[in-house]
Amino acid sequence: MAVAKKRASTVVDLAVEAKNFTKLAEALTQAQLVDTLKGKGPFTVFAPNDDAFKKLSRETWGTLMKPANRSKLQNILKLHVASGRKSAKDVLAASSMKMMDGTSLNITNEDGQPRIGGARIQTTDLEAENGVVHVIDRVLSNDR
Repeated sequence: MAVAKKRASTVVDLAVEAKNFTKLAEALTQAQLVDTLKGKGPFTVFAPNDDAFKKLSRETWGTLMKPANRSKLQNILKLHVASGRKSAKDVLAASSMKMMDGTSLNITNEDGQPRIGGARIQTTDLEAENGVVHVIDRVLSNDR
């Protein structure tokens, strides 16, 4: 008999427990957004995994992690979070989504690959009590 896996209590706990979001967890801590995302929510998080963060240059990562750049890091991370619990079905039914930083990101389906803000959505519907996480293949940027 299969035992149902316990749902992570928060989207942050889910990321920490998954072990492939260490850079995201580090960035959330540096940006002082952990408490926000451990809050009531619900949140929809488009989470870049560690491979996505590796696509950033070492220099870019180092610059973002400096305390003097906290507000820039916060804005980048808020670009990955939307209010409400949006399942993959909800996301794919929309043409855009308003993110926590106020930006609206386009949602497309290119050659059968769902994308948000140009990032490919790799894994969907990772459930936490205060929201849902969808894994994306790159760090989103608001430098347009």
